[in-house]
Amino acid sequence: MNKKNLIFDLDGTLWDPRATIIKIWNEVLTKRQLIKRELKPEDMDQYMGLLFDDILKDIIPGISDQLVQDILLEIVKKENKVLHAHGGILYEGVVETLTNLAKKHSLFIVSNCQDGYIEAFLEYYQIHNLFTDIESHGRTKKSKAENIKLIMERNHLSIENSLYIGDTQTDYDSAKANELSFIFCEYGFGTLNIPEYKPSVSKFSDLEFCI
Repeated sequence: MNKKNLIFDLDGTLWDPRATIIKIWNEVLTKRQLIKRELKPEDMDQYMGLLFDDILKDIIPGISDQLVQDILLEIVKKENKVLHAHGGILYEGVVETLTNLAKKHSLFIVSNCQDGYIEAFLEYYQIHNLFTDIESHGRTKKSKAENIKLIMERNHLSIENSLYIGDTQTDYDSAKANELSFIFCEYGFGTLNIPEYKPSVSKFSDLEFCI
């Protein structure tokens, strides 16, 4: 494929943070008596990569916008603090593969997470130096497609020399909205509406052989 600029999704692509963050969601939502049973990590699979507001409105139908924002502030503060201290589950071979890719490619992260979340990931694993730039919905309030465009404009990336790597239909749609090539991570949380989509990888380290 020979692309110079690699833009990554985070959750489901580089790591699995569910076991860490689900405890925070349960703590906050149970305290407010908004859920009848505690959420399990697998309950979050369908929501990973989506915007916080949309996730909460699906879990708690009819919730007000103001309450969504109140909960958002509480969860974000606790999530970033806990992720800084405990991290998530890094997929096998991520650090080694990223280190190798960074020798010949410029690496970026664009995620639908809150501000400070990508930073917590990079700080926990001490891999800031591997990435040229990052962007999140929490910082810009823009969609993933818009944030990919922002990263490309800010760093003067060309469509021909760039691609997006992710694990959900939203990731694919966001890449295509920017006319970018896309690599699907089969091991992540999502599925694609395109059967047997290629190029795809079954483990992160395989990226070295298809870029």
